[in-house]
Amino acid sequence: MIKIAPSILSADFAFLADEIKKIEKAGADWVHIDVMDGNFVPNLTFGAPVVTKIRKVTDMFFDCHLMVEHPETYIDDFAKAGADMIVVHAEATKHLHRCLQYIESKGVKAGVALNPATPLCMVQEVLGDADMVLLMTVNPGFGGQKFIESVVPKIAALRKMIDEKGLACDIQVDGGINSETSKIVREAGANILVAGSYVYGAEDTAAAIASLKA
Repeated sequence: MIKIAPSILSADFAFLADEIKKIEKAGADWVHIDVMDGNFVPNLTFGAPVVTKIRKVTDMFFDCHLMVEHPETYIDDFAKAGADMIVVHAEATKHLHRCLQYIESKGVKAGVALNPATPLCMVQEVLGDADMVLLMTVNPGFGGQKFIESVVPKIAALRKMIDEKGLACDIQVDGGINSETSKIVREAGANILVAGSYVYGAEDTAAAIASLKA
């Protein structure tokens, strides 16, 4: 089943509660929350206190993508704030297996992310411990970037790897997703699509979300 997770990085921060309600009414499945520390990526966004506040306005699934150095130090805060899933980058932690297990111990789903240039071998040994693998289809840090087509074979290879192991692991893609690229990544095997500017920049939010599943 395809799920759509609009990224609130592209929302109007002055009206964040309203912006979340808008995507909820428009048929979004998850809320994708891009957490950036200004070190792992060249931008600074949300912290756990923001998640705590917006948790009060919706029961939607909160997908917290930690684009931060030493993500293990933030797990407690985001779990307490109301995250339903915490995604850490394989490039950002020295002990990935331990990090994923710790997330699960908090009663939260665990995900692992890879940048476009990072090979799949970085997650091969932890697929059984991950609920989801996020493959970045842009270099993380900013919204509105162009889709990197060379990641598509990587999506297909990951889908094959997961299926051969008989695992129930979702594949999420994030970056440059629109009505055209959504078809490409879905055909390759992705089932959870993050879209920021495409959804929040649309005149008709519901139509934009529907087009990502069409």
